[in-house]
Amino acid sequence: MSLRTGLAILSLLLSVAIGWTISKQGQTDLPADSAQQPPLIGLSLGTLKEERWQRDRDHFVARANEIGAEVLVQSGNSDGMRQMQDIEALISRGVDVLVVVAFNPAAMAKAVAAAKEAGVPVICYDRMITNCDVDLYVSFNNIRVGEVQAQYLVDKLGGSGKIVRIYGPKTDYTGLMFKQGQDHVLKPLIDSGAIEVIHEDYADGWKPENAKKIINAAITSKGPNFVAILATNDGTAGGAIQALLEEGLAGQVLVTGQDADLAACQRIKRGSQTMSVYKPLERLARSAADAAVALANGEVLIVRDTVHNGFKEVPSLLEEVVVVDSENLFETVVKDGFHREEDLQ
Repeated sequence: MSLRTGLAILSLLLSVAIGWTISKQGQTDLPADSAQQPPLIGLSLGTLKEERWQRDRDHFVARANEIGAEVLVQSGNSDGMRQMQDIEALISRGVDVLVVVAFNPAAMAKAVAAAKEAGVPVICYDRMITNCDVDLYVSFNNIRVGEVQAQYLVDKLGGSGKIVRIYGPKTDYTGLMFKQGQDHVLKPLIDSGAIEVIHEDYADGWKPENAKKIINAAITSKGPNFVAILATNDGTAGGAIQALLEEGLAGQVLVTGQDADLAACQRIKRGSQTMSVYKPLERLARSAADAAVALANGEVLIVRDTVHNGFKEVPSLLEEVVVVDSENLFETVVKDGFHREEDLQ
């Protein structure tokens, strides 16, 4: 299949449901010699320290290369200022489309403005950049992630109990979407008194050590008087479990997570973490790469969903997620090749 044929099929599939139209402004007709130049995609990641983002990068680059594009990858190394510099460098290199996994989404509007001024479309990958003119958002259904985490917890607790909540950073709009989804499930139960949140806090930078401090603070102020920890991702779950280990409580308290990281899946198998949310990263990365290349080639995308980012309704491609626990660990992440069975030992 040729690149043009693949892109035409992509546009057709995306237009099945009438929705929002996205195109690269100012590029309706490609110059005669541009067909000889592969699209150049800039991929800016806030960090590569976590296993999750290494997988996203590899799948994205592989798919983009497969359909004829080149990718320039930059990592901000968990530094928002460095990521801003990376994006400026990618724009100066002449990328056709910019795909951003923002380390600090609330501080990246300036980067989006710089890209737009240069005529470069911006795709937010996984994390929404707020209060700016983003072209496309490609992510999992993050509100749904929060809903399935909270519903799993409620079902396992039989609808009642004392819990601790660990959120992502306040500056991460995606983290607030996870919380919104959790609240959809929990608020009626909290209002009725069936679920009592005895302690809650935001883990700055999604860092495990900050999650550990939150659980330490909960135990110091309330004692080990809770039956579950609603941790929003696997990194914070890991920090929470470290605090539980030090108190001799690991395996006695239900702990949620997200991303199905290898360490988290190992903890699920051993019993210290109860569940995670598996997000098929290859599917997401391929969708983002397809969209980026289509925009770089002046294709028109029509998408069904939107997510508001404080500035506008952003056209969005949203993928579904899967709950993973000890009962289906091997039928999900292992069967899909996300983790090898021998690595879960």
